[in-house]
Amino acid sequence: MTDFRIGYGYDAHVLQTGRPLILGGVDIPHERGLLGHSDADVLYHALCDALLGALALGDIGQHFPDKDPAYKDIDSGILLGKVYELIRKAGYRVGNLDATLRLQRPKIAPYIPQMRQNIANHLSIPVERVSVKATTTEKMGFEGEEKGVSASAVVLLICDN
Repeated sequence: MTDFRIGYGYDAHVLQTGRPLILGGVDIPHERGLLGHSDADVLYHALCDALLGALALGDIGQHFPDKDPAYKDIDSGILLGKVYELIRKAGYRVGNLDATLRLQRPKIAPYIPQMRQNIANHLSIPVERVSVKATTTEKMGFEGEEKGVSASAVVLLICDN
């Protein structure tokens, strides 16, 4: 019988002037970006937590602590790659994933195809198995008030053994 595992991840970061807005590995033109120890890519961070959670391997903060200078301003794609290595070492691969970004603006629909491709490349899966969506919160909550951005992700892992 094939072993399947499902993981869920969530992340949120504050918007701040003077930082780049990087989502899914794409640098999106905007007057503010996300504050964090790394590049603060909430989409990649939510994916990391979903992957780690599926195998009960803790969370992104355990693996890449924000007190460690090695991760200061690091490209979160590198972190996603390291998490994927852990998944592969455990004998699993990604079946598919579904992620949602929550932000009032900027509109990111034009950037979603590149985000999907970036994720597919990091996880060695066809882009058809990567879903990225975006929604506003109709001006409600911290995302709607443009104080921050959040992301959630669900992944299906399949055991190769």
